[in-house]
Amino acid sequence: MTGDVAVLGAGMHPWGKWGRSFVEYGVAAARAALADAGVDWRDVGSIVGADTVRGGYPGYVAGATFAKALGWQGARVASVYAACASGAQAVNTARAQILSGLADVVLVVGADAAPKGFFKPAGGDRPDDPDWLRFRALGATNPTYFGLYARRRMALHGDTLEDFAQVKVKNAASGALNPNARYRKTVTAEEVGASAVVADPLRLLDICATSDGGAALVLSSMGFARRHGAADPVRIRAVSTVTPTYPNTVLDLPDIATDSAAGVASEGPTFRASIARAAYEEAGIGPEDLSLAEVYDLSTALELQWYEDLGLCGEGEGAKLLRDGATAPGGRIPVNSSGGLASFGEAVPAQAIAQVCELTWQLRGAAGDRQVAGARAGITANQGLFGHGSSVVAVR
Repeated sequence: MTGDVAVLGAGMHPWGKWGRSFVEYGVAAARAALADAGVDWRDVGSIVGADTVRGGYPGYVAGATFAKALGWQGARVASVYAACASGAQAVNTARAQILSGLADVVLVVGADAAPKGFFKPAGGDRPDDPDWLRFRALGATNPTYFGLYARRRMALHGDTLEDFAQVKVKNAASGALNPNARYRKTVTAEEVGASAVVADPLRLLDICATSDGGAALVLSSMGFARRHGAADPVRIRAVSTVTPTYPNTVLDLPDIATDSAAGVASEGPTFRASIARAAYEEAGIGPEDLSLAEVYDLSTALELQWYEDLGLCGEGEGAKLLRDGATAPGGRIPVNSSGGLASFGEAVPAQAIAQVCELTWQLRGAAGDRQVAGARAGITANQGLFGHGSSVVAVR
């Protein structure tokens, strides 16, 4: 047990396509989190920024960028980048500073102003980078990747287009209740099926968009929280940032061709399953103790995979868990009560932080119409490029 840190404040800038600087979104989220915590910016001892990085974009120095925008006051600063896991890495850096005694109060911020359309790799030749290879050698954009993964689940586990559509239906219903979501409209399975095919078998409504947005957290030591009058705050109990373990080194889909795991059982847990396992071990809980989960639904099919990777059900049983209503509001283990990326879209440095914001509001009982009754423990899960694990366990 490493020790808990308190979540004193959570704040977001609504997701959308606003056409402004990522700094503006991050500052708005930071000020909202500080106000939620009742903490003055001058009392923050450190600021950790999750980097916005795209072809030399100035977010390379996100921590200092936000510190300057909020007003220089001498705080320590750090910037981290781990693609979609950047937010969890930022939370982990803040937690390490608090537990080591370097800072009592740390502000964590992530924000993005995403390009229109799907993401593409930065310039330059990188033949040792599997993502560069799939883009340049195969033309396999992210939606293509998601479509291949969906086909794999259909072949191995019998998932159907209707299953995928129902994930979107569920998440859109929750997103419609979330004032920070970009898409706040319910959809039907028929509407999902009638939307344009992007990467067979996935339709437009099966795949998350790219978005602008920001999220921030104010974290503190438990001692500071008590002195500040927060006797029973939401607490971060674990952060998993693990990498794959040899000989199981397949991050997701293989680089180019099929991998042997399709025909020969691999040793030990998959990479994504190991992310959750490390979080559970550190937190001293298991999937049976969870009240809710926020997972990385880049596509509807990928959400079903996370059910299995988090241990919410057995391998190949994700679609059944969905059909049984277990992951819906009011179910045994609601998943993506925020609406997920289906309702928000990707604002890469902010999304893992936004997941913790949702856990915080749910565990406080402050999530309004999307509140999960009696929420006491929650987990987040996503995955960054190059083997960056990302999972946070929060409790109350």
